[in-house]
Amino acid sequence: MTRECAALLPGVCAALADPRQPGLDDTCLEKLLDWFRSLTWFDPTVELVQDNPCLTELITSVLALQDPSPSILSFTLQLAGILASSESRFQHLQQEKLLGRLFGREGPRGSAAWEDASVRSAWVKGVHSMVHHQPALLFLCSMGGMDVIFTLQGDPSLFVASAASQLLVHILTFSLESETSKVLSTKDCDWPVCAQMIVKHIQESLQSSSASHMEQSLKLLSSLFGSCFGSCYAAWTEVLWSDVAKQIESFLLEETVQPQPLLANLLLNVARSPVFCGTEGSFWALVTSALEHLTPVQAGPLAVGLLKLCKCPQDVRIQALTVLLQPMDCILRAASQPLECAGLLDESVSDPGTVESLLSSKTTCAGLLCQTLAHLEKLLSLKHLRVDLPCVSLLRSLMTILQFCNGFLSPTSPLGSTISRNLINCFRVQKSALDVLAALSEEKDCDTLIGNLFDVLLAYLQSPNTSPTVLKKTFQATSKWLVHLQGLSCSNSQWQQTEKILEDVFVVLQKRLCSPCWEVRDSSLEFLTAMVKCLRDQKEFRQCFLSSEVLRLTENLLEDPESYVRASAVTAVGHLALITCFAPESPVTGSQYNKESIVAKLQEILSTDSEGFPRRAVISIFTKWLREGCTGQLEDTEQFISRVIQTVERDLDWEVRLGGLELVEVFCSQTICQLSQCPYAPVSSALTSSTPQKELLQVFCRAKLFGFLFGSLCDCDKPVGQRACDVLVGLRGRFYPMSTLENPQEIEDSPAGRGIAWLQRTLRQGSLAQNFPMDGGDGVDFQDPETMMLALGAIDLLELHDELNKSSDHVEESPQSLLQDILATVGTIEENEVDCY
Repeated sequence: MTRECAALLPGVCAALADPRQPGLDDTCLEKLLDWFRSLTWFDPTVELVQDNPCLTELITSVLALQDPSPSILSFTLQLAGILASSESRFQHLQQEKLLGRLFGREGPRGSAAWEDASVRSAWVKGVHSMVHHQPALLFLCSMGGMDVIFTLQGDPSLFVASAASQLLVHILTFSLESETSKVLSTKDCDWPVCAQMIVKHIQESLQSSSASHMEQSLKLLSSLFGSCFGSCYAAWTEVLWSDVAKQIESFLLEETVQPQPLLANLLLNVARSPVFCGTEGSFWALVTSALEHLTPVQAGPLAVGLLKLCKCPQDVRIQALTVLLQPMDCILRAASQPLECAGLLDESVSDPGTVESLLSSKTTCAGLLCQTLAHLEKLLSLKHLRVDLPCVSLLRSLMTILQFCNGFLSPTSPLGSTISRNLINCFRVQKSALDVLAALSEEKDCDTLIGNLFDVLLAYLQSPNTSPTVLKKTFQATSKWLVHLQGLSCSNSQWQQTEKILEDVFVVLQKRLCSPCWEVRDSSLEFLTAMVKCLRDQKEFRQCFLSSEVLRLTENLLEDPESYVRASAVTAVGHLALITCFAPESPVTGSQYNKESIVAKLQEILSTDSEGFPRRAVISIFTKWLREGCTGQLEDTEQFISRVIQTVERDLDWEVRLGGLELVEVFCSQTICQLSQCPYAPVSSALTSSTPQKELLQVFCRAKLFGFLFGSLCDCDKPVGQRACDVLVGLRGRFYPMSTLENPQEIEDSPAGRGIAWLQRTLRQGSLAQNFPMDGGDGVDFQDPETMMLALGAIDLLELHDELNKSSDHVEESPQSLLQDILATVGTIEENEVDCY
């Protein structure tokens, strides 16, 4: 603790203990506690409380209050726990007889203050902070603290109940850390005292007739096995599991037992423990039993969790996959009777009638399918899935679900008719199914169903009943499957199929680009951009695109009344230009499609659009064009960059200005590589001579880069200043490769010295100098190569870089500032009260 803080602390403690003072803001108290946590973390000695007696005086004063406010009492409980976290400070507070009055029977847990949830929560947090040494553990047991924690497990406040459960996990884990005895077997063990109390409490609660007690213990067991206890204490983990396994098994077999939903999470956490990695043993038999006896909704999370485990036995893994596929199998079998194609499964894990019953019910059908589809999407995202998914049948099932949802399939079976009625226009299921459909595009075994699949997707794209959110998902799935289609081997029939699909897609897209709903127009433009990114080199795609009206409709949307649509149109036009304008042999002719008109239109949007989204999109597209070398020869690029910079530097949107800096950074990098003729050298040898240096500086000055970069250092939005400084530091490294700065005296004596001195003073003001004159001030010439060379050498850009990268609260959030703020707040309140009186 600094001397300044030590001098302020007594006044703060006195103010906190004064009942006449209104309570401080909870945020201030939390920050104060955070400061004490950091102090005690690095220094376990007793000096903190000995050198600052005001801390114990604060605790004594609060305990002496007849009716302390809940916030101050809560603060005091947590402060005492933090101070008592080291054994030496704990003994000091015990000698002062403070801990018993806070955490013991005579403390707040027996008073009216205990009715406040914040006090109970603070008591738990204080104990949690304190129990990091054996004397605190013994103190807790001797003062009846364990029974209090057991009771708080069922507290009406979820925050208190959760904190109590976490505390029990901590106590059990900590009590075993100092246990030196070896556990030889499940029959030869001796739990430490506190741990024994917790284990006994768990066993008794599991056998209790109270459903809430059972649930509390199951949650506690899940937390234990899911914590470091299950990973670091293998022998004890096995002992604990052997103590409760029989009771868990009985829960699975008794259908009337209420806490069954908690069993899946418990078993999954146990399965993650290294103890049960082997393929043999009763545990995996219990997991198999759970997959059979839990309902499909309860078994789903357990099944997907097991499939993600590396060391799950293969037979259990197959059974888990079967659980997930059962609803999809039921859908496929219900679609037609007799069954026209094979289902997903040869046999079921549990009674198929259960799944059929859930899918037949209007209230449970959508929920079960959405959960199943979410699990399947998660599995498809895994890089290494240790079971084979029946992708063709799964794809067929997904298409069936989507056809049920839009009413395009009329099943003949009674079950199919019921499911179809339940799913008609069900947006939730449609979105989930389309997500899985998109994920399946990565698989290689579904080629035989491509035609049927696009029939389903096009039906959704064409239907006026497709909601905007479902349409967006359909577009995303369609773009992924179009990429998949591109990767197939190209026979003549395949070429024809691809061309027909693309033609149909562009017909639908033309219609959707004219939709009265702005969300639909926006999604259509995003879909078009995604297609161009992936398919612009494909001959069929270019032909279909150029023979459609899509380009004209997209350009029309640059003037859409909705800013989101204008921004998406800018992005789409920018990507389409790579086909229409910037391709080596551009297939589009006509003045309305030439490069100059497109650039002029986007520059007009950048300078005149009233919303930030389209302007950000323009600067992003310009940067993409520059990266891909679409802006022409160096002279043309200079003029282009100069025009863009002069527009961007006046923009009120900081993200546009930041985008402008990214554009400048790409331009600098490309120009250096072009003039140095060595794109991979960190510092080009060509720049060591004076001629290339001058040429490079002349290019940058003609493009008016330096006024923009130095002015951005004073930008009121910090990310802009940071990015500008990064660019300038990079440039200085190019011109001064050995980090040798110019002699300050030489600079001062030079003709440009006065201007550079002014620039240094202005930059020190930072964002206070927001009205930075881009055309120079006090004689500095940002377009003079020699002046800019001197400026890069003279100005300490690294110091500026450090200043800009400092957190804005590095001063305001210091402990000293916090203590001063608390005292100032207290003083202000007193003055106001006097004035009002």
